[in-house]
Amino acid sequence: PERLPQKQALAAIGQAKLMMIYQKLFAEYGQQTAQILMTKDTVITPLNRYNARNTLEELLKMGVIPVVNENDTVSTYEIQFGDNDHLSAIVAALIKADLLILLSDIDGLYTDDPRTNPEAVLVPEVTALEPDLMKMGKETSSSDLGTGGMASKLDAARIALYSGADMVIANGENVEHIAQIVEGEPVGTLFLAQKNDHFDFIDYISE
Repeated sequence: PERLPQKQALAAIGQAKLMMIYQKLFAEYGQQTAQILMTKDTVITPLNRYNARNTLEELLKMGVIPVVNENDTVSTYEIQFGDNDHLSAIVAALIKADLLILLSDIDGLYTDDPRTNPEAVLVPEVTALEPDLMKMGKETSSSDLGTGGMASKLDAARIALYSGADMVIANGENVEHIAQIVEGEPVGTLFLAQKNDHFDFIDYISE
């Protein structure tokens, strides 16, 4: 579809189907899920942000797994997050998460694109978001389904790390990676939190 109303109508259909899949799969593990749909306006507006944080925290207290997505049915260019990397980092900052895991189509952050440069080396740990490191990001992703390449993940790292969360970029093709990361095993690229009391993610995403 070319027209925005058509895209938003299809998004409404897709959101319902997506939640059916999440509920079915998580139910097999005895877990309950809930859907949270957000736009940038949800986070920037103080009252909406307060309500979103309270809802997320209450769901977690209840043992329910929130599935957060952008509300594509109402979002326009002015109130879009842009990609799922930024959305997940904002949610991590919003609820003061300890860890953010970004699953990608490669094993982590490399010194160059490993698909085109065989000499590219995986960076196992990042302790500071230095300018040279930020330049390692690529603007594109090879995935036809996901949004955001390595550049967006590194920008999301700024939000997560400065808000006090560690972050890991790992390959999403191996379903065991999530459990391994939670257990502290060396998987992908670990970005260590760099809590900055002068950093306000609201101001950052409002720029």
